[in-house]
Amino acid sequence: MTEHNIPCCEICGARKKTTQTGGFSACATCRVIHSNIKNHPETIKKLWPELQDEPILPKRDPDQIQEEMELPEVLDGKRYMTVDREDNKWYLSVSEVDGKPVEVFASTAFDRDHELQSRISNLTTITRLISLMLRHIFLNEPLTLQKCLKQIKRSSRQKDDLPDMLFGVLSRYSNTSTFTEKKDPTS
Repeated sequence: MTEHNIPCCEICGARKKTTQTGGFSACATCRVIHSNIKNHPETIKKLWPELQDEPILPKRDPDQIQEEMELPEVLDGKRYMTVDREDNKWYLSVSEVDGKPVEVFASTAFDRDHELQSRISNLTTITRLISLMLRHIFLNEPLTLQKCLKQIKRSSRQKDDLPDMLFGVLSRYSNTSTFTEKKDPTS
């Protein structure tokens, strides 16, 4: 039998004798691994973090989130104070539903400093988009381009800042004309 006639293990790719195991054509070594994963998942969960830098992704429980939740008017939250590399104090507020983060806000005591205005609008964009993702993850809120565009547009502080430019470019990919650019009355 030539090497080309030897089957290939669908799990590790080795050219070895294979047998069907759990829907795979697998070599003897991979059949043992497959059996251990199937029969001893708790061992794999303990061993995985020692061998990998990323967590095993849990299966999403379809009963966990049946439908999109609406945010309550009042949310619990925590406020954190941090200091950036230029010694500016920043305040990060995290709103929670059932102990899970659903919104993030950031502010600084230097809101009126013109040099920080650009940084603040960029930060606002980041926190708005992170909040949108958190609601998608924890509340099953649908994540759409329209919602992203809305949050980017709301974070713009002045014409031609980064959020305004992002909105202008990304809105070209939108199928609907929900958003219209506001014309400057002086132009």
